[in-house]
Amino acid sequence: MTQPPPPPPNQPPQQGGFGPPQDQPPQPPAAPQTPPTPPAGQPQPGYGYPQQPQPPQPPAGYGYPQAPAPPAPQAPQTPPPPPGYGYPGQQPNPYGQQPAAPYGQQPGYGYPHGTMPLQPQPGQPGGGRKFNAQLTIIVAAVVAIALIVGGGVWYASSSGDEGGKKDDTASSSGGTGGTGGTDDNKEGDGGTGGSDAEGGTGGSDAEGGTGTSTTPVEKVPGNPASKVLFQVPAPEVGKDSTISTAGSWLTDKVYAKSGVAEVVGYDPDKGTKLWTIKLPGPVCQGSNHVTTDGRTAITYQPKMPTKAEPSHGCSQIAALDLATGKKLWTKTANSGDEAISFNNITVSGNTVALGSSSGGAAFDLGTGKQLWAPKPTDTCYDTGYGGGAKLVAVRRCGSYDAPELHIQTLDPKSGKVISDYKMAQGIAYASVVSTDPLVVAADVGESAKDGSGISDFFSIDNKTGKLRTRISAPSDQYAASCDGITKIEECHQLAVGKDRLYVATEEEDGSGEFSQTNHIVAIDLATGKLAGQRADAGDDYTIMPLRMDGTNIIAYKRPPYDKGGQIVSIDGSTFKETKLLENPATESVRDVETSMSPDYSEILYSQGHLFMSDIFASDLGSTGDDKEYLVIAFGAS
Repeated sequence: MTQPPPPPPNQPPQQGGFGPPQDQPPQPPAAPQTPPTPPAGQPQPGYGYPQQPQPPQPPAGYGYPQAPAPPAPQAPQTPPPPPGYGYPGQQPNPYGQQPAAPYGQQPGYGYPHGTMPLQPQPGQPGGGRKFNAQLTIIVAAVVAIALIVGGGVWYASSSGDEGGKKDDTASSSGGTGGTGGTDDNKEGDGGTGGSDAEGGTGGSDAEGGTGTSTTPVEKVPGNPASKVLFQVPAPEVGKDSTISTAGSWLTDKVYAKSGVAEVVGYDPDKGTKLWTIKLPGPVCQGSNHVTTDGRTAITYQPKMPTKAEPSHGCSQIAALDLATGKKLWTKTANSGDEAISFNNITVSGNTVALGSSSGGAAFDLGTGKQLWAPKPTDTCYDTGYGGGAKLVAVRRCGSYDAPELHIQTLDPKSGKVISDYKMAQGIAYASVVSTDPLVVAADVGESAKDGSGISDFFSIDNKTGKLRTRISAPSDQYAASCDGITKIEECHQLAVGKDRLYVATEEEDGSGEFSQTNHIVAIDLATGKLAGQRADAGDDYTIMPLRMDGTNIIAYKRPPYDKGGQIVSIDGSTFKETKLLENPATESVRDVETSMSPDYSEILYSQGHLFMSDIFASDLGSTGDDKEYLVIAFGAS
């Protein structure tokens, strides 16, 4: 796992938490927690491969939030991680079973992480794991700073500052497992997905179903060779600035992508504009999920950032109809007298849920009616939600020095707690990998030294709230990463289906001289053990899961310097690999494709169409020598 620490929340907390009404006595505030600054370093490409341009590096100064030194972490007493991730017949020795706590879990559905999946991090072709880690850290530093300002303009001469988190000392009032509501959510996802600001692990099901279908729908083409369907040039921005263009979605009739203060719908085959939704400020984030009738939601800034005000906060919430290109409604939620700036947004059924360091709020997707909001008496707060098949909240309680996280499955209509799993004290942040089955990732004791945000996965029963198993995920073996600090659904290089967790491994030596490769392995969510299967990338390719297609895994293969990338389907039972798409190997096309780093771009695939898009438009370090693109689309030739 080689992703640097995610940025700290982009706004100071407000009094009061979110979610279903939960009254607790107020407590005194505590110091904020800020992740360590990612190390700098210039990566080198692998031996024998052409030099690939590096992302622009901003100068220090205005624009870099001044982060206080983090306090010493409280590491729970856990056994050391097992050696090697192993291959068929070699079983890992995951952290032992943790005593089942009351309260349950919930998985996400549809494309893992954001629209269509965008998964974690492959490195540059031909480079080893260490070089890939360096590249990821540098790219992440650029993206993190750009997104810290709330999707706004990043000026080379600007500086930022962070607000602290409030001290919560009361425990969550959550409900007992299996009480307080129903866990049924039949509205599900449709379309082929939506994406997240960081190019996450997926979004809604490409099948356009409920997100729980076990029948694969992707067709195997007679000829997988693709051609470039269209490209969208990168939008121009002000000098030395970066503006968020996070968010992309795919249905059977439209590919939608955020631009600079707009969302544009394109014909999936021709690339012609079908509609444009203009906004007063940049899009901060889009939900990873799309309903069966093509609706989703976004957060955005109320106005365009300036050098004097590099961010106006991600306070605006809008529901979008992707079929008609209409904005259905726009809302805000307040904590006291101030509008809340939200860190993440998701959709589950007909509910839009948003989280922040001030708490969470929810709205009816169709009408915009507010379903819940923060209460001044709350001392716990919902930092974010996982959506899709079910709605899961990550609720934080306790003091800064002794945080207490609850993973709560909620009734999406009322916000009432159905089940609640209490994580071990001292775990400050968690990410929702899947809501059905419920899988959560966390960095226990900050033991993931690469900044990936994952040291362990937690498989939870979302009906009873009991822990099924805890899975150790050593960062030197697995390439998955999560941003559990601000974007709860921001996990990459993994997928969940068939009661298994599919994870990409770190790169290792291939069979050829100087070659590198990696694999996808399967972990049983009931036992926490390797299932004895793996899918090989092949020499000089890097493979990563994007999403599930019924019981099959859809994966992307990042190419070496002389070939095009591939989309493959991996049979969930036999692990047989079938090629669905192979992109042109011409240098000009390959240069654009490989510029879309899988960790910091959005990748959507469905029915023979592959869309790769950038999550920000930048002028930083631009020389004008190479043309840059916001989107590149591939389809059958």
